[in-house]
Amino acid sequence: MVNNATSLIIALDYPDAKPALALAEQLKASGCRLKVGMELFTHAGPHLVEKLVNQGFDVFLDLKFHDIPNTVAGAVKAAAELGVWMVNVHALGGRDMLIAAREALAGYPQRPLLIAVSILTSLETADLYGMGLHGSLTDNVLRLARLTEANGLDGLVCSPHEISLIRQSISTPLQLVTPGIRPQQSQQDDQKRTMTPQEALQQGANYLVIGRPITRAPDPLQALHAISQSLTV
Repeated sequence: MVNNATSLIIALDYPDAKPALALAEQLKASGCRLKVGMELFTHAGPHLVEKLVNQGFDVFLDLKFHDIPNTVAGAVKAAAELGVWMVNVHALGGRDMLIAAREALAGYPQRPLLIAVSILTSLETADLYGMGLHGSLTDNVLRLARLTEANGLDGLVCSPHEISLIRQSISTPLQLVTPGIRPQQSQQDDQKRTMTPQEALQQGANYLVIGRPITRAPDPLQALHAISQSLTV
């Protein structure tokens, strides 16, 4: 078992199942978790998720459900039936949608963690103004964190830059899932609010989502080991 790998979620951001399954085979003994997002799920479907779950992986189904409450409730129930470890919805879907999603999972003895997405890490304050969301980026993240807490969800997807503020402002120990994680000397790509794995854990993150620094590495398992070992320093 790789040290600290259980806090790492590797994003399988591939266009189809073949490379995703090949990487999963390499990482099988690492103890990391896997994330299946929109592109891969749309191409490969629920069968791929079930296959990864049956291989022993904790799978984060990252589809960011955002629709009317009844539709989202049905979607998170379908995710639970696949055996996923974590599923997410958009906090911007509002109170009734969040409650419907939470209640849809209430009957499962081993239900998935239900996590709300706050503000995507590809966005900045200027982007929010363009969408009609007033106040600073952190104002909006905190509003959504409080909405998430008030409606009984398990946690929040947020930028690592908001972790400390959320920990100081929210009394409930929400599980904080942070994309935008980039080891030192890695490219930011399309992420704007990034942080190193060590910094994010020190701020209070529970889970770190890492994609391209591992999936595009010449040796993904070695890259995962290097990141895991860096967290012990």
